[in-house]
Order: sequence, then C-alpha cells, then structure tokens
Amino acid sequence: MYRRFGAPRVVRVEEVPRPSLGPDDVLVRVHASTVSAADHRARSRDVPKGLGMLAAVGIGLFRPRHRVLGMDVAGVVEAVGAKVTRFAPGDEVIAMLGDRFGAHAEYARVPQDGAITAKPRTMTFEEAVTLVFGGITARGFLNQVALEPGAAVLVNGASGAVGTATVQLAKHAGAHVTAVCSGANGDLVTSLGADRVIDYTTEDFTAEATTYDVIVDCVGNVPFERLEACVEPGGALLQVIADLQGVLRASGRSRRSGKLVTASVGRYRAADLAHLVELAESGRYRAVIDRTFDLTDIAEAHAFVDTGRKRGNVVLTGLVDRRSAGRAWRTG
Repeated sequence: MYRRFGAPRVVRVEEVPRPSLGPDDVLVRVHASTVSAADHRARSRDVPKGLGMLAAVGIGLFRPRHRVLGMDVAGVVEAVGAKVTRFAPGDEVIAMLGDRFGAHAEYARVPQDGAITAKPRTMTFEEAVTLVFGGITARGFLNQVALEPGAAVLVNGASGAVGTATVQLAKHAGAHVTAVCSGANGDLVTSLGADRVIDYTTEDFTAEATTYDVIVDCVGNVPFERLEACVEPGGALLQVIADLQGVLRASGRSRRSGKLVTASVGRYRAADLAHLVELAESGRYRAVIDRTFDLTDIAEAHAFVDTGRKRGNVVLTGLVDRRSAGRAWRTG
C-alpha cells in the first residue's frame, strides 16, 4: 500500500483488515495480479496533460484515495455474499477491479455483477491475469468498431499490455495489423500476429501515405491532426491514452470528421473477459509476460514499470498465505 504519491519507494507491504463482504460480493484470494501503467499513474500522479484535477477525483488530491493498488486479479473464491449465485468458494476466477483498485493484496472484493469470470483452464494464475487489464481494455475499445476481415488496423504502442492484446484481438477478427513499436520488440508483435512492424525509432508512420480503417493509440504521443489524417473516411481513432483536450473534444471531432474518435473504453464487462477466456482456451490468445515479481519486491516492480519499457505485462505473485510463510503481511 501507499500513503502518499511519489516514487516507487512509497509503496510498501503492511497488514490491514481483510475486506468486508457485502451480500452481492465475491471475496477472492489473490494468486496473481499485474503492476500496470494505471498503477504507475495512480502512484506517481503522472497523468496526461490537463487531467491532473480530473484524475484527483479518482485517485485523490493530496493523499491516495485507494491505498492498495492493483486493478486485476487471478485467484480462488474464498467466500461469497448471501445473494451471490454465480460463484462459489473454490472457483478459480479472473476479475477487473478497475479504478477501485485493491488487487495487490491477499484478498480482493469483487461484486458478482462486475467484470469477473471463470479463469482459463489452460493457463496458470500468472498467465491468466495477463488477460485482464490489457485484454479487457483492448476489447472495450475494439467493441466500438465493426472490424471486417481485411480491415487495416494500426496499433501505436503495440508491445505494451494493451498493445499486445490489441494486436491479438484485431488479428483474430481478420484484420491486417500494423504494429508500431521499437525494433527490439518487432519479433514479439510479429509472433502475436502483426503483419507489418514499424520501428518508431527510425520511421514516422504519420509521414507515410498509408491510411488505416482503425488506429488504436496506446501511447498518446502523436498530435490528433496527424493521427486523424491517417484514418480512412468512416474509420476510427481509438485513443487508449489521451490528454484533457483529447477527451473533451472527441465527440466534436467525430462529428466534424465523420470518423469515430473516442477516448472512452466503456464499461468493463464480464462478457468481455469470458470472450478472452474462450480465445485463450482455444489457443488463440497468448499470455505476454515480461517479468514476474514477488510481493516483497513490489517497489522494484513499480520501478521497472516506471521505465516505460515493459513488454506486455509485469506480473505480481506471492500474495497468497503470507502468514504461512512466517510473515505478518496481508497486503502490498
């Protein structure tokens, strides 16, 4: 947990009470989570330009609103509330907590009507949790367009958690996928289905004459005007990361351009997680793990994510049964 904003060292392991259980809640004993870009932003308050005050509503103004970070969970149901009918103790599940956070702990509370579903039977907990943050975000944005087979899709920032998920989901839909990333990550995104790789360190994709049916921007480092010019008439610009201007002007830009421009992922849904699980179990979605850290190394995990160079997901383990390991820690 963290009690103030700042560098990775502000995050430390402490003991706190187990989350209380409401009648519609599922209590999950956490086996794995990830340290995501969202955790980095919440901890450091490093948010896109103009979003400082808006972000403060969710993460806190002077002190963290949610002291335990972590948006995604893979684990085992420990207990259920009196009105829960979809899950039972012993079920293996994955879940997205979203901006409530709380996953970097031994136990996490999830409403049964939230984004929670059965874990893929073919994956370990460490692999399964990689479906959640990146996968449900990619799915939420791609749900807003009708990808036809052969559609041209460009993913800017293709080697991160959301990027690697987007490449796989777009390819599964039959799209021709162009991945923008560093040359060092070219083999990775190609193995996930990218048909073409643009090395952003040597090429500027916006300087080409090529246009795309859909651009998914996972970086937010290119001005709107240059991105919009690369989108086909009637196409879509999906801004996974956007500054305040991008958020506020999205609907107006859609009307003026005749192209869908959005910075909203929509609502996290259990159905989207279930779709990802189906793909994973059939071998059509792959877990992408850069590094795995134990809970005791949580500050080091944050420091690695802060570099901005992670490939896919940074997984956090060692959250189960801290007491049985001779430690008095319950959350991190």
